Amino acid sequence: MLPLVFYDIPSKLPGNYWTPNPVKPRLVLSYKGLPFETVWVEYPDIATKMQEIGASPGKGIDGSDFYTLPVLSDPNTGALYLDKTYPEKPVFPNDSMGLIDAFAGFNFPLLCTSQILNESSAEYFVRTRQEWLGQKFDEFSPEGPTRDAHWAEIEKSYDTIKTWYDGSDGKWLMGDTFSYADIIIASRLHWFQRVFQAEEWKRVCSLHDGKWENLLADVEKECNLAPIE
Repeated sequence: MLPLVFYDIPSKLPGNYWTPNPVKPRLVLSYKGLPFETVWVEYPDIATKMQEIGASPGKGIDGSDFYTLPVLSDPNTGALYLDKTYPEKPVFPNDSMGLIDAFAGFNFPLLCTSQILNESSAEYFVRTRQEWLGQKFDEFSPEGPTRDAHWAEIEKSYDTIKTWYDGSDGKWLMGDTFSYADIIIASRLHWFQRVFQAEEWKRVCSLHDGKWENLLADVEKECNLAPIE
């Protein structure tokens, strides 16, 4: 088969990819062994490129059309589509969507992300997030009590996720069955690993005796994700 064309957002980091939403289908594509090629699109160019290929927009906070990535060249987006079209090695086994919906909204941190983007994307990212948040970007997570509260939210989230894994009778959230639920958890960890400074990532890795660093490595190995060079 011809490779799928996968649209992703570049960065200044080795290997380019970093963002948690596109890394989810990237992991699924690798897990299923589907050939794909990546087209890198800077943030301010996403709408134009998506209109060129006929991709459908979502809706922004204000209800206006809003284009985002990831997108596959069909054009369709997301792992659910991939599971229906390429059912081998499913990542939504046994109707697991309800479990996934329970934690799909986990989100942090924006400040670090702006620092790893190329110039045009960084400007767009900061401007649009300021509009969404209704405050200056550098005020979103300042050092001190606000940043401490954000860290507490991260730690509380992982306390909750750990109870899900502890309640499983196997290695993965669904026991011995690997699923998109594990990919979602790993995608957030991948984001942290890529955008955090070394000491910040070390703090995440120290939670629960290194469980999350190990989980990220296990998911990447399960998906046969090529190492970042």
